[in-house]
Amino acid sequence: MTRNGPDVVEALPQVEVDVPGAPPGCRRRLVETARLHWSIGDSGDPADLAQRFLAAHGITRDDLSRPGRHDAGAGVCGAALYLSAAAGAYAIGVSPGAPSPAPALPDLVVVVYHHTDRPAAPRPPAPAPWRLGGWQDSWTPAAHAAAVGAVREAIARGDVYQVNVVGHAAAPYAGDPLPALARLAALPGARYGGTLHGPGWALGCASPETLIAVERGRLVTRPIKGTRPATPAGRRDLLASAKERAEHVMIVDLERNDLARVARTGSVRVDELFAVRRWCDLWQAESTVSAAPADGLGLADLLRAVCPGGSVTGAPKHAALARIAALEPVGRGAGMGALGWVGPDRLDLGLTIRTAAADGDLLHLWAGGGITWDSDPAAEVAEAAAKAAPIRALLAG
Repeated sequence: MTRNGPDVVEALPQVEVDVPGAPPGCRRRLVETARLHWSIGDSGDPADLAQRFLAAHGITRDDLSRPGRHDAGAGVCGAALYLSAAAGAYAIGVSPGAPSPAPALPDLVVVVYHHTDRPAAPRPPAPAPWRLGGWQDSWTPAAHAAAVGAVREAIARGDVYQVNVVGHAAAPYAGDPLPALARLAALPGARYGGTLHGPGWALGCASPETLIAVERGRLVTRPIKGTRPATPAGRRDLLASAKERAEHVMIVDLERNDLARVARTGSVRVDELFAVRRWCDLWQAESTVSAAPADGLGLADLLRAVCPGGSVTGAPKHAALARIAALEPVGRGAGMGALGWVGPDRLDLGLTIRTAAADGDLLHLWAGGGITWDSDPAAEVAEAAAKAAPIRALLAG
């Protein structure tokens, strides 16, 4: 159903904040004071709406080249920001793809928090024991492999260089999903571990990947591409794989181009290339790309430059998004979007990989990987399953 505009939701009672990127020293002394929800079909541009809503509540980020200041004694602390992959595509004029399988989850959420001296209210006990049913994939392994084959055909035609293909699975549940999602957020290596919830929905993130941050006056992104089992042999194989390195370098180049659109001329650099780091039982290759923000760069323009993230779209980005919209049978929902914190002095958004969402009586999970000409369909299906396996096990309790 199409609505006339975004919903400004009444503030919820105070609880301890568990949003990725929130200032650690403030998490127990915050109260939610304003909230914005927007979904595909609502009016307005999500990137502009986010920047304007933040400014209206005391968080002005219309020039990221100017340093801000966090005052722990002041009123406003900052805000949680969630932007779905569909909203990111919509904001740059590209098809958002198939409808989300979790329609209660908004495509943009902004939650503003203020400091308070009142203690956080404890969460009420779960009303029922947690039970998670069997997972049902939105496509079969054969259909997933066929999508990989279709991407290879598009690469052979010269339409794209790389496309990230993502699958979805859902499982019925009973009980309160928040404790399970909080367990997910505590996984080792979850740089952006945290939760966010609203009326009828909740999400939990265990992402290790920085989509965009401002660190010491520079824009920073840390794309992850390349995965192997966390064994000595897996590490050696990842470092030696020409396919994984080529896939990774393509995305690093894409991220360099994305940042160059909003950076000071000549300031983009690759600070680290193909560093191998561990997440749970997997090795992953990560690079760091940074740039100085252009004078007058606002949050909305930055979101349009980097969303959806290059490591979960492909190259060229617009052409890859068109292939994604044509191939994936359901929308990416909470997966492959942005989640983190925006404050007067900080911006730190993670990419919502390794992310699950609860909607009604179903728990949703997304996983996939980047496809190049050298991709083997069976291996790509197995890689997606390997990424989802620790999350499925943890959510089951």
